[in-house]
Amino acid sequence: MMGDARPLAGRHALVTGGGRGIGAAIARQMLALGAAVTITGRDAGRLDKAAGDMAGLGRAQGIAVDVNDAQAIQSGFAQAAQTFGPIAVLVNNAGIAKAAPFAKTDLSLWNDILRTDLTGAFLCTQAALPDMLKAGWGRVVNVASTAGLTGMAYCAAYCAAKHGLIGMTRALAVELAAKPVTVNAVCPGYTETDIVEETIANIVAKTGRTRQDALAQLVAANPQQRLIKPEEVAEAVAWLCLPGSSAITGQSIAVAGGELM
Repeated sequence: MMGDARPLAGRHALVTGGGRGIGAAIARQMLALGAAVTITGRDAGRLDKAAGDMAGLGRAQGIAVDVNDAQAIQSGFAQAAQTFGPIAVLVNNAGIAKAAPFAKTDLSLWNDILRTDLTGAFLCTQAALPDMLKAGWGRVVNVASTAGLTGMAYCAAYCAAKHGLIGMTRALAVELAAKPVTVNAVCPGYTETDIVEETIANIVAKTGRTRQDALAQLVAANPQQRLIKPEEVAEAVAWLCLPGSSAITGQSIAVAGGELM
């Protein structure tokens, strides 16, 4: 930040899936950098509580938006802009993760994951991008996963969605390379979130292993042998959003304790 403690002052950052976990950590980091922040999600009560908890850090609001609904995205983003001005930073964090053997991955599961994790980011980016181009400055950060950089058993739909998200990131970064808008992705490994807790519980229920053994299975590929903290992902996102990061675009940065090198 080089002497500027609030480098995003005057900017409006919108974080999808911002009511908890990684999204909430990113929202707090954006506020610390001086941005006004809108968090979106499907649970209005959770969003209101999260925004209230963040109020001491800066200007924050929660708006219920389902990233599966193109019309809801357009109206929700317009509502957000009425309060805090045009969106300058978009963090596509909303997503779901469900595991199943390939043979048991039915079309409904496949469509649910791709619609939320990939098409949702596409729709949100289309909604936010015109104002960034008009303003002459913007940052798009897609929260992907190490599953977007490698294959993982029992996660065909999730891997496909996250690989697609990284592909979209790279394609749009090339398309906008001559514009003052950067497009990047961060790829967390297993992170301390509700989704991972559900994964651990699922392993315990299906295998009879202890929680400690289930956790050990998840972090086995991480040389640091631990879960990633949401704040560590948020720090990476924040760096990509800084004015001084304008030369960083089209990148997919693993935040995974050395899981992928």
